[in-house]
Amino acid sequence: MKKGEIYEGIIESIDFPNKGNVWVDAGDGAEPVHVIVKNGIPGQKIRFQIHKKRKNRCEGRLLEVLERSPQEKRDPVCNQFPACGGCMYQTMAYEDQLAMKARQVQDLIDEALIRGGQVKAGTERAADYVFEGIQGSPLEFGYRNKMEFSFGDAVKDGPLTLGLHKKGSTYDVLTTADCKIVHEDFTKVLSCVLDYCTEQGFSYYRKMSHEGYLRHLLVRRAQTTGDILVHLVTSSQTEHDFKELTEQLLRLPLDGKIVGIMHIINDSLADVVQSDETRLLYGQDYFYETILGLKFKITPFSFFQTNSLGAEVLYTAARSYIGSTKDMTVFDLYSGTGTIAQILADVSKKVIGVEIVGEAVEAARENAVLNGLDNCEFIAGDVLKVLDEVKEKPDFIVLDPPRDGIHPKALEKIIHYQVPKMVYISCKPSSLARDLEILLAGGYRAERVKCVDMFPGTVHVETVVLLSQQKPDDTIEIDLDLDELDATSAELKATYKEIKD
Repeated sequence: MKKGEIYEGIIESIDFPNKGNVWVDAGDGAEPVHVIVKNGIPGQKIRFQIHKKRKNRCEGRLLEVLERSPQEKRDPVCNQFPACGGCMYQTMAYEDQLAMKARQVQDLIDEALIRGGQVKAGTERAADYVFEGIQGSPLEFGYRNKMEFSFGDAVKDGPLTLGLHKKGSTYDVLTTADCKIVHEDFTKVLSCVLDYCTEQGFSYYRKMSHEGYLRHLLVRRAQTTGDILVHLVTSSQTEHDFKELTEQLLRLPLDGKIVGIMHIINDSLADVVQSDETRLLYGQDYFYETILGLKFKITPFSFFQTNSLGAEVLYTAARSYIGSTKDMTVFDLYSGTGTIAQILADVSKKVIGVEIVGEAVEAARENAVLNGLDNCEFIAGDVLKVLDEVKEKPDFIVLDPPRDGIHPKALEKIIHYQVPKMVYISCKPSSLARDLEILLAGGYRAERVKCVDMFPGTVHVETVVLLSQQKPDDTIEIDLDLDELDATSAELKATYKEIKD
């Protein structure tokens, strides 16, 4: 196979996150060639172009779906499918989505446990731990409580658009005015803002030249109350009075209620939603959301699970794995706004949360007061450094890291506490699998694993793992194939090499 050549084939299976496996006949009695093609669905017949060659496989770019998959049992639910890559599995029945995600995670866990020595190679399925399958989201559609929409155009110099990026594109933005993973209130707000900004003739901010006005529309909606916050994000390159837009938004026929409208000025060169200045146009800059009976104050930039009802499923699963923490000191590492810490506080002696984002720590402290909890301590800082400063020793550890997983040197320190059990909550199974190998090398073993689908229609899935300590030991033996390491940066890969050496 050569780069640029075009082939046809059937996607036999999908590995996490969206790596379709296609085998192409090489002819002349040779073994079929394995090609990874992203953004497909199992069973589709596709046309693809080779764009990368590896030592043991090729990678292709999807050009066209020639035949639908037998698993595509329904028509697309929005008019931007498949150009928008947000919920690429929406034509699959939900039960098939769940089965596929469960298999993907179990494959990754099995492979990690084999490499880590907990499970012997050659077994059809790992029998040395309990895989408890996957639990679906209470809502398949309309489940997101937050969306960041971008301003732009769908084609160069085309009309103004507001929505989500086209699949595989950094610049093209599709107007997603009927997105089904959010409540209809979101799209009514989006359409109102887009119509107003089009009428005003506003330009959008161009990421390369750093010129233009409109940047993002951030919308948050509480699942339990229907309260809505609207944040229009612009540069400071134009001054405008948004009184008329505010009045139009407040007249919208919504199921929920707009409680706050903000104009956020952002002149950062990075394509991120942040505030140099926030102007309150109406109401307040917060609302409250309830998870498992606890109240949480949500502000414009609060970190909070984007599927509120799904979060209850996830935290219920985690709490069942954690079990009794009576008279225990619990470390909640990568604690965010302290949701898990506060869920455990009522049944623990003390909970210490560590989170690097200062605003999230302030929110966690405020929420603890709101919920009448006085045995929670939240520390702002990098887990890697904070663990050297905390005097208390944990009896139990909860890990809920960001997508890239845990820094290997932080994992060393976590292992050296030698707590009998810990729970790892992961939003990226491949990062979890990588970290599991180090935890196993440090004397832990996986006991139970459960998946929770927080993001129906998408490639993402949450995983909860219960780990138990097996052999108290200060020595960590790591035997990782660095060439195959799923590391996210050269720095992280170098750190693994340093620890291994």
